[in-house]
Amino acid sequence: MTLEILYFAWLRERIGMSRETVTTDAPTVADLVAELRAREDRYEAAFADISAIRVALDQDLADFDAPLAGVREVAFFPPMTGG
Repeated sequence: MTLEILYFAWLRERIGMSRETVTTDAPTVADLVAELRAREDRYEAAFADISAIRVALDQDLADFDAPLAGVREVAFFPPMTGG
């Protein structure tokens, strides 16, 4: 499957881009992250602590064990704060 991956805030800074298109057979978000981490050091650095990262699938918040079947867009971002 082909996914549009979006990176926000410090993830974008560590990876060096705000978006990319990736072809993957990863069944879950966690598997996708493992594939990305294996690519290069910059991905390893960005995803070193996934407890500090949130994910959205097609603009809906999800968990890292969520399936990717039928998903078109994956967004990674730090936890949001509000006030």
